[in-house]
Amino acid sequence: MHFGWPSPSLPYLLSASSHISVSSQDGSWLASMPCIGAASGSIMTAYLVDRIGRKNCMLMTAPGYLLAWLMVAFASTIWELYAARFICGWADGLVFTAFPMYLGEIASYDIRGLLGSSLQLSMIFGMLLINIIGSYLSITNTALVCAVLPPVFFALFWLMPDSPYYLVMKGNIEEASRNLQLLRQTKDVSNELNRVIESVRVEKEQAGRFYELFTVASNRRAAIIVFGLRAIQQFSGTTVITFYAQSIFHEASGDMSPTTATMIYFSLQLLCALVSSFLVDKVGRKPLLIVSIIGSGVALSLEGTYFYLSANTDLDVSSLRVVPLVALLGYVVIFNLGMGVIPVLFLGEMFPTSVKAFALCVADIWFGVIVTMVAKFFQIMQDDFGISVPFFAFAACCAIGLVFIVLLVPETRGKTLEEIQLELKGIEKEKPEDSSRA
Repeated sequence: MHFGWPSPSLPYLLSASSHISVSSQDGSWLASMPCIGAASGSIMTAYLVDRIGRKNCMLMTAPGYLLAWLMVAFASTIWELYAARFICGWADGLVFTAFPMYLGEIASYDIRGLLGSSLQLSMIFGMLLINIIGSYLSITNTALVCAVLPPVFFALFWLMPDSPYYLVMKGNIEEASRNLQLLRQTKDVSNELNRVIESVRVEKEQAGRFYELFTVASNRRAAIIVFGLRAIQQFSGTTVITFYAQSIFHEASGDMSPTTATMIYFSLQLLCALVSSFLVDKVGRKPLLIVSIIGSGVALSLEGTYFYLSANTDLDVSSLRVVPLVALLGYVVIFNLGMGVIPVLFLGEMFPTSVKAFALCVADIWFGVIVTMVAKFFQIMQDDFGISVPFFAFAACCAIGLVFIVLLVPETRGKTLEEIQLELKGIEKEKPEDSSRA
C-alpha cells in the first residue's frame, strides 16, 4: 500500500490546494524514496535472516510500516514525507529479502509457483486498496486507516511456522519435522526432511560468503538471470506506471474519469496476476515470460504512438482517444501474466541457501536503484520531451528483454530447489529423482 500511495496522493500534492508545497521533482523523489530506503533494510536482513530467522525478520516490518503511516498522516513538510517514505522502504527491504526466501523454503515443488506469486499478488491488492481508499479520503485519513493494518499483520504472521531450512540450519530438527508435517499436512515427511538436512549440510560445508555470489559460476548465472529479469521488469515501465497511474490515465482515459480508469487498471492487474499464479506451475515460467514481454512491447508502442501523434503532429486523433486507454489496460493484462509475477518468484528459486540472504539483499538494492532511475527518467522525459518518449523507451526495453529471456532464462517448473541448483551447475540429475519427491 505504501508502494501504491503515490498514485492517488501525488495529484493532490502537486495541486495548488495541497497543504504541503510539492514540485514535480519532489513528487518523483517521493515516489521512489521507498526504493532508496530499501537498501538499509536489505543489508540488515542479509545479516539477520540466518541469525533470527525469516519469520522474525518479517515480524520486524510491522513497527516500521506503522510508524511510516503515522508520519504520513501528520506530516506538514516535504521532509517529513521523505522520512516516512524512507522508513517504509526500510521495511520493504526486509520484506523483499526475507519473504521470497521464506516462501521458496516452505513450498513444495509442485505449488512453489503459486505460493511464490503471493508476494506480488498481495502488493497488487494493496495498490488497488490504497487507490480506492485514497480516492475518497484525505491523505491524513487514508494514512490513519492504513495504520491499522501492520498490527493485524503482526498478530496473524506470529502464528505462521518458520522455515524448515532455517530450523535445520540451527540444529532444531524436531521442530523442522513438525513444521513440515504442518505445511504438507502429512505425518510422513522423512524423505523431504532428509533432503533438507542433506542440502543444508552441503551448503554449510561450502560456507557461503558474499563474494561467492559472483565468483561461483552457478551463483553468477543465477544472479545474471534474476538481476536481468528484475531490470527488464522495471525498464518495461510497470512500477512507474503504478506511481503515476492517475496522472497517466488523466492523459489517456478520454471520457472516463482517471479514478475509475485507475481502479479498472489495478483490478485487472490483480486478476491477471492471480491467473498467472495458477498458470505458472502448469504452463511454465519461460513461455509466460515470452508471451508477456512481446505483448507488453506492442501495447507500450501503441501508447507511445498515440501520445506522439497527439502532441507532435497536426493529425486529428480525437476519434482514437480510446486507443491509449485500451493499450494501457491491455498492457496490464499481458504484463501481469508473466513479467509481473515470475521475476519475483525467481528470487526464491534460483539461489542456494548458502548465499541466498546475500543474493536477495543485493537483488533488493538493485531493484531500488533501477526503480529510482526509471522514475527519474520518466519524470524528466515527460516534463522535457513529452510522455510519448518514456513509452517508446519502455517498448524498446521489452525487445531487449525478449532476447534475454529466450537466450538465458531456464525453465524451473516442477523442479525442486536442489534440482534447480544442479541445472545451474550443468549437472544432470540421476533418476531416482521421483523417489526424492515422493
